[in-house]
Amino acid sequence: MFQKILVAVDGSAISDTAFEEALHLARANQSAMMLVHVLSGDTQGNLIPPSMLIHYYPIVSDELTQRYQEQWEAATEQGITMLQDYAQRAALAGVETEFTQNIGTPGQVICTIAEDWGADLIVMGRRGYSGFSELLMGSVSNYVVHHAHCSVLAIQGKKLTEENAQTSVQARIWQ
Repeated sequence: MFQKILVAVDGSAISDTAFEEALHLARANQSAMMLVHVLSGDTQGNLIPPSMLIHYYPIVSDELTQRYQEQWEAATEQGITMLQDYAQRAALAGVETEFTQNIGTPGQVICTIAEDWGADLIVMGRRGYSGFSELLMGSVSNYVVHHAHCSVLAIQGKKLTEENAQTSVQARIWQ
């Protein structure tokens, strides 16, 4: 049924659940898997490129640039390690797996890679944002469901209350 399954992962508990579901489907259908992790300022703790701050704080621009670079390199290494761990788990289960880590807007990158790779299914987690919190934080899964060229299986995460979602929004803004 599904020969090529793309799995979007970000290190969260729901993406681990999505990986396990995709692994089960891949084993059952003897499918190949593509693991995708996308680095972006929005998903990496709101990293703000120093070039955006130089006009406001020129004195600290070198320090900001250094700190940004260190944070970005750490996020890149963590992403690759995560992908390698998932790929190893898939290999132990007998599933042919490859992985990629890209930079960009997650929903767009996932859809582009899925189409270029020829995926017949995208499996990803859904955090449960809705209403105002989805408007503020965006929804990668919503974007993918509406723009992917193939079927999408969105694994539902723990539903957020509006209060918890607003707290999460505030935490991301002030990180």
